[in-house]
Amino acid sequence: MTRYIDEDFRGAEFRECDLTDARLIGVVMQGAVIDGLVTNLVVNGVEVTGYVEAELDRRHPVRVLLRSDDLADLRAAARQLSADWAATIERIRRTPGIERRSVDGEWSAAQTMRHLVFVYDSWFRRCLLGSTDRFTPMGIGPSVEPYREAHGLDLSLDPNFDEIASVLESRAAELMAWLDEVTNQQLAAQAPVPADDVWPPYARGRSVRQCLGTVLNETFEHHRFCVRDLDLIETRPAETA
Repeated sequence: MTRYIDEDFRGAEFRECDLTDARLIGVVMQGAVIDGLVTNLVVNGVEVTGYVEAELDRRHPVRVLLRSDDLADLRAAARQLSADWAATIERIRRTPGIERRSVDGEWSAAQTMRHLVFVYDSWFRRCLLGSTDRFTPMGIGPSVEPYREAHGLDLSLDPNFDEIASVLESRAAELMAWLDEVTNQQLAAQAPVPADDVWPPYARGRSVRQCLGTVLNETFEHHRFCVRDLDLIETRPAETA
């Protein structure tokens, strides 16, 4: 384990880093922001993850539905997520150009929505429907090779906002129609992931419910990120966003 003693990390950014079992002893941490998969976090002797999760559930009640195995809850969650995205898309349309702006190195709203198109193509159409169709070219997938620009993805594309919104809305409607017909027995079954090396390679062997959870959780989390960044963009001067 690397030890850092008397180092100055003020203003440092740790992105996509694994800090599992990291120990910060005698540190000064003021105004810090932690955003990621955080569990069993102990601050000054207090395990705080439960408090954070409870507060997130209070702010976003749909999270409780997302964790449920009850079909009625999952359907309600999908409808809520669809309504939330529809409202955000309308918000973006009221400020033309804001969909192309990014803040703090994050994806723009347009890029986030293109990523969700990829999520629906991979985790829904491929993992839940067993489709071997090529992905929608406008989608934005993982940054790792060989998946970054494969199976139909075309990173040279620059679709306009209406095109992105139309595809995303059609994918969400397709998922909702499937979810309205699926049964508990089908949810418990193994997902029909095709036997090839297309993304996501680690989905094979997972249940339909697990793959559905990925689709819904990605839809929720990226909406949360998108709204967070839109709020920041609207409160910052254009040149700093």
